[in-house]
Amino acid sequence: MKFWTAQCSQPGARPYNEDRVFCGRTDQGLLALVADGLGGYGGGAEAAQAAVDSCWRDFQAAPGTGREALRQLAQRANEEVRRLQRSGGQMKSTLVALAADQGMWAVVHVGDSRCYHFRDGQLLSRTIDHSVSQMEALAGRITDREIRFHADRNKVLRALGGGEEVRPEVRPAEPLQPGDCFLLCSDGFWEYVWEEEMLADLVKSRTPEDWLRYMAGRIGKRLNAHSDNFSAVAVFCQGE
Repeated sequence: MKFWTAQCSQPGARPYNEDRVFCGRTDQGLLALVADGLGGYGGGAEAAQAAVDSCWRDFQAAPGTGREALRQLAQRANEEVRRLQRSGGQMKSTLVALAADQGMWAVVHVGDSRCYHFRDGQLLSRTIDHSVSQMEALAGRITDREIRFHADRNKVLRALGGGEEVRPEVRPAEPLQPGDCFLLCSDGFWEYVWEEEMLADLVKSRTPEDWLRYMAGRIGKRLNAHSDNFSAVAVFCQGE
């Protein structure tokens, strides 16, 4: 399987960008991820970068899509963020990572950065946020659509750096198919682009760069004085 990737990361209305995006390849596979730093005043950026560096280092050493391997990927990233905290900071970070290896894909995530999976013109799945607003939706008190406007939408229930042990969500490995498309993004991105818009922009895109450009254009028209950083990685899968 071949991979075609693109990424974007913008500060939105904030004075600094605490999101980090990354996409790297080994001989065996691919790792794409988005980390949204929490903490402000630059500390979140440190946490997000530490998560990126830790995950890539571990994936290079042992590429794979197994559940335990991805759980450990998140746990070691958690330890790196906590190491920074012990030096005086209180920073944290979300994490969503797509791992692909030998025709399989899997996702690990902590927090409210998301991974969307599209195939054959349909949205097949997305990760479930670890947030107060997501729990309200799961309980039936609000709809999924209302998550974007909920008063507690920024209250994250799990994050790297939140404790000695992190509780990542791992989506079990599944076979890749040519034409599979993935969007990994921070909450500042998905809050401003509806799922049907993601799909509409995907259908008219020839490249992952096109797809991100269309969606970023929508976000640019909807930004306000309180808009967060917005970041994403797009991955197109193609046959050999």
